[in-house]
Amino acid sequence: MLESLPFFSGTGLSDWIIIGLILASYCTSAFTAAFGIGGGVALLALMSTFVPVATLIPVHGVVQLGSNLGRAHHLRSYILWPFLLAFLIGTIIGTAIGTQIVVSLPDAVLKVCLALFILYVIWGPKPKKTKGGPMMIALVGGLTSLGAMFLGATGPLVAAVVGGQTSDRQRVVATHASAMTIQHGLKIIAFGLVGFAYQSWLALIACMIISGYLGTLTGAKLLHRMDEKLFRHLFKVILTALALFMLMKAIGDLF
Repeated sequence: MLESLPFFSGTGLSDWIIIGLILASYCTSAFTAAFGIGGGVALLALMSTFVPVATLIPVHGVVQLGSNLGRAHHLRSYILWPFLLAFLIGTIIGTAIGTQIVVSLPDAVLKVCLALFILYVIWGPKPKKTKGGPMMIALVGGLTSLGAMFLGATGPLVAAVVGGQTSDRQRVVATHASAMTIQHGLKIIAFGLVGFAYQSWLALIACMIISGYLGTLTGAKLLHRMDEKLFRHLFKVILTALALFMLMKAIGDLF
């Protein structure tokens, strides 16, 4: 039994949930590798079914940090460093403000916000590329970091601003990965400062990072035979159902 092992003893999750989250990390990474779909949002939706937002966001953040850090290191020669400096300033401010909000809101309220955000990512208009100077970049860093403290996956919003700075695909990928590494890293530190016990979740986080990496490696081979249009439709339907389930449950908890 996994829960009887000391590595998982602090999570409070059952064996099947632990196995399910590890598999979810693999599958969502495979989906992203095969079709370019937001695996981070999908993983958020699945994890939110089993854990409170105050636990979900920092655990999800560490898993996403591992993915973005590796990509940023691999493409480090393409990073737009002036962008990162402005983004870092905004991120520090946004994270500090977000920390005060996330610890004061009930879990049900946070899940309502998360569910609505997931529905927007799925069905709302895609963010357009936005040009801007250091002030705009810092503002985006602050606002997305504020949101990341209780929404988790703000990557698409950051990508729109990075894409407005350069048309070079490698620079976009490298700078976006670096920006998300900064955002997730500061978010992880902030949750640690307010008392989140990462040590209780390290074994599960490590397993999810490893399974996510394996999913990235094998995703294209496993899924390339599926019709992409059909898959995208099914993916939206499944995520929408998860978000609506979370929304209804959270509203029920509020009232």
